[in-house]
Amino acid sequence: MGEVCSHLSEEERQVIRIEIGNGTSVRGIGLMPGRNASTAGGEIRRNTWLPSNENESYRPCRPKRLKTGPWTGGYYIAGPARRRADRRRARSRRRHRPSCGRPWARAAEWPGRGWSPPPVGGRPRVLFPDDPTMRVRPESVCRWIHADRHHRERRARCLPRGSRRRRGRGGGRTSRFPIPGRAPISGRPPEAGDRSGFGHWEADGVIGAGCNPHTEVERKTRFLMAGIVPGRTAGESVGARLAMFSPLPAGARGGVTHDNGTGFARHTRLRDGPGMDTCFADPYSSRRRGSNENGNGMIRRYPPERSEIRMDMAGELREIVDEADNRPMRVPDYRTPAEAFADELLELQDQQGVLHL
Repeated sequence: MGEVCSHLSEEERQVIRIEIGNGTSVRGIGLMPGRNASTAGGEIRRNTWLPSNENESYRPCRPKRLKTGPWTGGYYIAGPARRRADRRRARSRRRHRPSCGRPWARAAEWPGRGWSPPPVGGRPRVLFPDDPTMRVRPESVCRWIHADRHHRERRARCLPRGSRRRRGRGGGRTSRFPIPGRAPISGRPPEAGDRSGFGHWEADGVIGAGCNPHTEVERKTRFLMAGIVPGRTAGESVGARLAMFSPLPAGARGGVTHDNGTGFARHTRLRDGPGMDTCFADPYSSRRRGSNENGNGMIRRYPPERSEIRMDMAGELREIVDEADNRPMRVPDYRTPAEAFADELLELQDQQGVLHL
């Protein structure tokens, strides 16, 4: 029989066929050739031939009252099973490239300008609306960038948030401990959810080597604030946040939405001190704090990858934040976040003056 890490051989498939005819269980079939039971089970499930599905167009329904028979029965044959496995293996290793050289040249040029894969795939639809050959999928661009290991690092560096290795879409799964006094995001006020109210923030920490920058983004104006936390404890994090919120008026610090990181375990100090409402997004749902994630991405463009963050880099971080806050954005009618934030503060000051009168 073959080695453990090799594909199933013709002899092993013949053994599987014979044992299926003898009525042996899947676990027993997996033990006889020296394989795992899941290997034998997957082979039988993928390569079983159904007479009613000869053209592989559908898989018939098998009700409880009709489990076997010439129409619903399945047959495992070693030769067709090997050919089906070879076809699947050939399809999985096929390179994803555009159908002709013109879109391939465009797809190779635009990432060098800092374009991400979605604009690279969508821009040809605008430039060449009547040419169906000028079509490139964003997934094809990503696979081309990471296909050649010799050029992978150079190509991935052109992307705004590129990495030498592609991570799974699900992301990492880490264990979480219960945060004391945690309030879910469903309890957030409606004006904070639809961004109509001013003074609601999103918080996150940018973990890196050395010290960690902490960011706060106001949801309505997209105004970004950032500070460097000397350590990774919850006490140091909330201390830096209190220093960031203390200069603001009471109307500009209504509430804040966190992720479920351990650095926000002392969030109750924001309730007791500045009187801010605190809530937490659902686990693994960073889209509920999209403005903050976007702000973190802008900060990560400037420091070199794997660079150490030190406390004496506060001035450099301040320059990065100022540049981000003074960049026009589409959402606040192409004003800068700093201008929108200043307008909200003036309006808040006028409202407080009217109330005092």
